[in-house]
Amino acid sequence: MRVVLTVVMVFGLAVTTLQADHIRDLQTAAIEANKAEFGHWGHDPANYKQWGTHTNRLIPVYTFGALSPSGSAKSGDSSGKHGPVDLRNFNGANSAYRDEAKLKRLYGRVPAHTLNKDAEYLDQTNVYDLQKAAFDSGRKYVFLVIFDGMDWDTTRAAAIHKTASIGYTSGRGTGLHFQDYTAGGTTQFGFMCTSPHNAGTKTDPSLQTVLNPGGTMFGGYNVEHGGPNPWTPGNDGPYLISKSEQKPFLHAYTDSSSSATSMTAGLKTYNDGVNMDYAGQPVRTIAHWAQEQGFSVGAVTSVPLSHATPACAYAHNVERDDYQDLTRDMLGLKSIVHPQEPLPGLDVVIGAGYGDVRNKDGKDSTDAAPAAKAAAEAKTSTTEPTKNPAGSNFVPGNAYLTDADLNAVDVRNGGKYVTAIRTKGVNGQQRLQAAASEAAASQKRLLGFYGVGKTKHLPFATADGKYDPTIGRAGKDKIEKYTAEDLVENPKLTDMTSAAIEVLSQNKHGFWLMVESGDVDWANHDNNLDSSIGAVHSGDAAVKTITDWVEQHSNWNESLLIVTADHGHYLVLEKPELLIAPKQ
Repeated sequence: MRVVLTVVMVFGLAVTTLQADHIRDLQTAAIEANKAEFGHWGHDPANYKQWGTHTNRLIPVYTFGALSPSGSAKSGDSSGKHGPVDLRNFNGANSAYRDEAKLKRLYGRVPAHTLNKDAEYLDQTNVYDLQKAAFDSGRKYVFLVIFDGMDWDTTRAAAIHKTASIGYTSGRGTGLHFQDYTAGGTTQFGFMCTSPHNAGTKTDPSLQTVLNPGGTMFGGYNVEHGGPNPWTPGNDGPYLISKSEQKPFLHAYTDSSSSATSMTAGLKTYNDGVNMDYAGQPVRTIAHWAQEQGFSVGAVTSVPLSHATPACAYAHNVERDDYQDLTRDMLGLKSIVHPQEPLPGLDVVIGAGYGDVRNKDGKDSTDAAPAAKAAAEAKTSTTEPTKNPAGSNFVPGNAYLTDADLNAVDVRNGGKYVTAIRTKGVNGQQRLQAAASEAAASQKRLLGFYGVGKTKHLPFATADGKYDPTIGRAGKDKIEKYTAEDLVENPKLTDMTSAAIEVLSQNKHGFWLMVESGDVDWANHDNNLDSSIGAVHSGDAAVKTITDWVEQHSNWNESLLIVTADHGHYLVLEKPELLIAPKQ
């Protein structure tokens, strides 16, 4: 058991106490034994770290600002018709999965064993529909918060840890801010299917072409095999990871770029594509549309600034790992997809990736695609130079933001962005806040670039709020360790969110903001429950930053907040009560 020495003052005397780190101890023991009584990652209870990547699980969706304070749909009528920003327009009787024509529009076909006359789930593309409906109905502020990789079980583990109780066994749940917050009675809860158009599509990033449209495995969702909701398992555990022995029932599970494209552009696409249709043609995102209408737009993430999810806020590319070109799109620079007329660029871009220097191009395996083999799945924090996703124009140096591009966008060189870059000896939160204030006062844009070089993301907060990750499936030599400088020189996700809002809110017309708690996914790839719970708590704090701002500066009649995930992993809690620390 790991214990922490704590010194407290009792009647003026220093008293030393011992505090056990319960979740850390559970995680460490589970990895060392490859078995845990409390649960496991995958469908095999005897193998704690059986599965290290995504699944086809149904994913929770929480909305705030969709209903009037009375609980009725905004803009609805006395007949009970739902208002435009209402989950009931897309789930239950209105689910696309009950309608052959809607399924064909989504997937380009009616996927086998996917039509379900009793479907209660919406589709991931409906997240885009909700955002568009919000703007169309007069909302000024739209927030999309994506906890990368956070499914119902991951959420429940964090809620149990926070409350030290089993607060629910189904439904929305309780314990976390985004579960308990009601937004004045305007909140709703649902769940969605995240399956992609297809997996196995091959591309040429240098030519920006799709080589085999349609890939090798189609998407879809079989309710009997996968389950009717996130808390009720189906009858075929391997189905969720596309490994069922019943081959006719197989469906692809998504990666982060395909799923994020569904939420930002409103269509199904192939795994690895960023705002491209299945044939490799660029599509417009909600941020592009909002910007054209005069709204400001921004993206914030705890992982590299042009990783799959934040890139899908705005960029275009046939290959999600062409990071430097994705960043160029996000910053309004000429890119391989837009070589003549660059995109206008986001007004705020804040993320990590600082210090990740590469001498050559290589495939990033932190979000292993569905075709990856088990050996690759285990290497969740490494770079595998097995292909060249950046194509022929890769520039040695930082993998995400080249020195030339950084210099070009810096306001000090005539660019549009006030920049805040991790700097030795400088407090990251204070530096970012100062840059945000400068950008807001001068009506400039904001670029924040932080992170820990060897890990590429912000430091992981573990379940107890400290920054001391333990062992995961990647092994002891991959345990992340942070220096005091790493913790001081980097802001937290909630700091990034506050900075973004300060700049974007200068536009009185309104704004759109994506916030990604990306480290949930990185922790889950590593089968690391301690880091996963800590990452959920970090993201929950960012959600509270948003709800606090709405209450202080806006209201839920003119704001919409969507909290969801892009996909799930495969944490199964067999005895969730064991996550509760024994009383001392």
